[in-house]
Parts: sequence; structure tokens; C-alpha cells
Amino acid sequence: MINQLKADVQKIYDQFDASHDFQHIERVLQNAESILAAEPEADQEIVRIAVLLHDVSDKKYSDTKENEEALLNSLSLTEDKKLHIKEIIESVSFNGGNEVEAKSIEAKIVRDADRLDAIGAVGIARTFAFGGAKGRKLYDDAEEARAQMSEEEYRSKSTASVTHFYEKLLLLKDLMTTEKGKQMAEERHAFMEAFLNQLKDEREGRA
Repeated sequence: MINQLKADVQKIYDQFDASHDFQHIERVLQNAESILAAEPEADQEIVRIAVLLHDVSDKKYSDTKENEEALLNSLSLTEDKKLHIKEIIESVSFNGGNEVEAKSIEAKIVRDADRLDAIGAVGIARTFAFGGAKGRKLYDDAEEARAQMSEEEYRSKSTASVTHFYEKLLLLKDLMTTEKGKQMAEERHAFMEAFLNQLKDEREGRA
């Protein structure tokens, strides 16, 4: 079932830009496997399915839940499991700091796994890939990072890519919910800080 689902979702993710393509899903799966090894009580099947489906109806690319609903309904799962997966997916998004609580261990694993792919070297690459796809500036010194915003404000304003680090990415380390996720986030967070410092030095002629 998992292998068939992988094939089905890849057709959808291949239509997205490089920040949310199928390689992103493969990396999140890898992160999830690392966390699952430290959380033996978690339902591995639920975690893997939720990872595969978590972006098929992402609001950045779709106005409906059509893909998510169709793929879930194609699986031989109980209604309770399908509802659980929907709840996990709902809790993944940052939403400008207006996130839905991750209540189950499965939700915590999927959310941490996804957020780990938003930070570090890959997170930097994804941020500029998405910014490029949307025609956003690399940086804007006149733009002030917002500390509080609604989900609508978060999604509607096309901020410069560097601003996104301060509005979301640099916050994620302290929002990890599993011990393994917290450990994995430390080095990636430090790498982002070093990158931003180097970028500033180069822009200001000090490097």
C-alpha cells in the first residue's frame, strides 16, 4: 500500500516547484524514520502515510482538499485511521505561528520531520527555490520581520526570502516536539545562523 501511494503522490508532487517536490517528501520520510527509531510506541504506517500525503493539498498549491481526500479514500484503512491522518496533516503547517496543536505522537513525529527539512542546508536551498519560483527578492533591508501575524497575513504577503528566516525558520528549533527532533534541529539551526552571518558579511563587503 505504501509503495503504491508513493507512486500516486509523486505524480502530484512532480507538478510543484523544487521546494515542495517529491524529493522533499523523501527527505521528510527519512527524517521521520530517524525519529520513529526513538519512538517505538508510534504507529509507523500512520506516520508514513501522513508524510506522503501532508503536502498533496498544500494551500500554497491548491485551493481544495481534493487530492488529499481522493488518495485517503483509495486506501484500505478504517475511518478512524483516516481521521487520524487528516488530524496529523492539519497540525503540520506553521501558519504564521497559528499552528494546530499536534496531539498524538504520530502528529509530533510528522511535524518535526517536516520542519527539519525546512531548516539547515536543505532548508536554505528550499527557501530560495520557493522565493525564486514566486519571484521574491533575495533580501530586503527595509522589510521588517513580523513577530505576530494571522494565517492570512502570513500567506498573502510576498516577503523577501531572507525575511522568511526570521519569520519562521529560525523559530522552528524551539518548536520541535520530540527529543530526537530537538537533537537533529540543533546543528541545522546553527548552520542557518552561520549562513545568514556570512551573507550579511558578503553583502556589506566584509568577506
